[in-house]
Parts: sequence; structure tokens; C-alpha cells
Amino acid sequence: MSLLKNASLIFWDFDGVIKDSVEVKTEAFAKLFRPFGSQIVEKVRAHHQANGGMSRFDKFPLYIQWSGEEPTAAKINLVERQFGELVMQDVIRSPWVDGVENFLRSNAYKQTFILVSATPKPEMDQILDALSLTNCFAAAFGAPTHKKTAISMTLAERMLDPSDCLMIGDARADLDAAQANKVPFVLRLHSTNTEVFVDYAGHWIKDFKAQ
Repeated sequence: MSLLKNASLIFWDFDGVIKDSVEVKTEAFAKLFRPFGSQIVEKVRAHHQANGGMSRFDKFPLYIQWSGEEPTAAKINLVERQFGELVMQDVIRSPWVDGVENFLRSNAYKQTFILVSATPKPEMDQILDALSLTNCFAAAFGAPTHKKTAISMTLAERMLDPSDCLMIGDARADLDAAQANKVPFVLRLHSTNTEVFVDYAGHWIKDFKAQ
């Protein structure tokens, strides 16, 4: 796809774009809220799948409230710690999206890569380090910095024209962040987000094998 090759800078989401790890986090949310019954689990699962690019910091207060408890700072911190313990190694062990590892490591088109994730920044840094990907990115953003803000800051600091950049994501939050900054967007389409993007008419890919 010429859009991928011609961009001077690419903003990357992580889960569902670099690693096929979306279901890892879906199942972690389900496991955490299973004690509150199947209806809460399905509500949490549906919301998470429809809002894949939304930070867990924004999800936890909502899900805790749905479970009938008060979303206090202590409760949110406890759930966040439990969630992190559940997902860290599973994300690292998740399969690569086909072709993406070579695309990132070879950087054949001499592009600047910036990671913009909803995963907490310290956790994202640990994952990148474990995968030996840190040096592939000129910068890596994570929660609490929102993706829209990360893209805006990068464009301003590097004095870039948005049309020379690209965002690759798999969630509505990724598309929204790109559109808010007038950055072209490419959707990584997979089984989990097909229904969410049923009306999407823009550029999309399923893998990076031919890129």
C-alpha cells in the first residue's frame, strides 16, 4: 500500500496492530469481573470490544460502578494492579501480526515510528523492552497521555504536516485521534473489530506481509 510506504512518520497502536493481543485483554477484563455475574461480564466484554483504544484508566471506574461498587481510588488501583499482572506476559507471548515485526525492524522506507498506546506508559515500556522493540520507535506514548494528545504533541514538536504522516490502528479511538489531528488513517482489520467498523469505507489492511 503506497500510503504506508510514502508516510514520513507512522503512528502505531500496539494491541491488535503489532501484536494480536486484543483477546488477551478482553479475557482479563472478563476474569476480573466474573465474581459479579455473567451479565456484568458480558456488558464489560461488549464495551471493551467496542472501545478497544480507550484507556483502561477510563474503563475501570465505569466497570466497577456497573458491578455495584464505589469506584474509589483504592479500588481502581487494586483492579489496575490485578489487570496488569494478568496481561503483561500474555501480551508479550501473543503472536505477531503477520509481517509487522520485519516491517518495524527493517524500516525499509526509513520512516520515523511513534507508538501511541492506551496501555499505561511504564507497562508499555516493559513490553517493548521484553520484545527488543524499544529502538524501533523514536518515542512511545502510553496512558495517561491520550492518543489524540500524543499525536498533536508530536506534530507540533517535529513541525510536521499531518498529511505526511499516518496512523495505523484497530479501534475507534485510533480513528478519532487521527481524524482530530487530520492525519490519514489505516485500519488493521481483524475478527474482533469487524462489527465495530462495519460501515468503515477508508483504507484498511489485514497484515503487513506484502508491505
